Amino acid sequence: MPSKYAFLIEKYDHFYRYPEQYRMKPFKIFGNLYFVGNADVGSYLIDTGDGLILIDTTYPTTRALLVQSIWEAGFNPGEIKYILHTHGHFDHFGGTQFIVSLSGAKTFLGAPDAEMFRQRPEMALISDTRYTYLELFTPDVELKDGDIISLGKTSIRAIATPGHTMGVMTYIFDVADGKEIHTAGLYGGIGVNTLCRDFIDNYGNMNYRNFYLDSLEKVRGEKVDILLGNHTEQNSTKKKYEEMRDNPAEKNPFIQPHEWNDFLDFATELFNRMLRDEEDGTDQI
Repeated sequence: MPSKYAFLIEKYDHFYRYPEQYRMKPFKIFGNLYFVGNADVGSYLIDTGDGLILIDTTYPTTRALLVQSIWEAGFNPGEIKYILHTHGHFDHFGGTQFIVSLSGAKTFLGAPDAEMFRQRPEMALISDTRYTYLELFTPDVELKDGDIISLGKTSIRAIATPGHTMGVMTYIFDVADGKEIHTAGLYGGIGVNTLCRDFIDNYGNMNYRNFYLDSLEKVRGEKVDILLGNHTEQNSTKKKYEEMRDNPAEKNPFIQPHEWNDFLDFATELFNRMLRDEEDGTDQI
């Protein structure tokens, strides 16, 4: 019996077969920051004033939706200069080589995940793509903790937060609408699917667990106004978008300074609950 915390590819069969049914219209989150992902996974476009930065490129099966969303947001995919990745799993780099072919963009990935691509490529989980072909890419820049990625008026701080993978990168950056400035934060990956015992039995990565909680605490002091999710349920993307669309005169629902620490609390409890369930044998479906 599989762990209820494992990634079960069967649950994604409909998503893989009919990706167009999971399309979300792109929208401006705030200022120069845009959502261009789909109903499952987030992708974010930043207009730096000197070219575009794209964070994550979604699944290989949804890369056409990503390109269409970039166009509909009012931008040319050919003007993307940097592609940042939160971590090295297929659902976050599935469209990368396609976007690079359109734009020549420089690619960024946490150094440990670049090493994972070289030494343990199976841990990028591309065998789970189903119905499509995907190759690993070679990042132009292997990010280290504390690196600053700057382009135009935007500077993004990369913080190493290993756990979900060893190369998870959390990104903190300011976005502006005129003189109003807010800080956005994208935690690079909280999934415990790679930390459950089923996954560890397959890949032998028990050491990943040693980093998960420390990484959450490492960024707890960050002053973040806008929580982004690399999966849409992590920050209720669809619900907030609908609130913003239906009530344009109300406060922007994405600007919630308390939400960053609430999210870290949620991830902490998720991990601890998995450990409790494994201990008492209730983790199996």
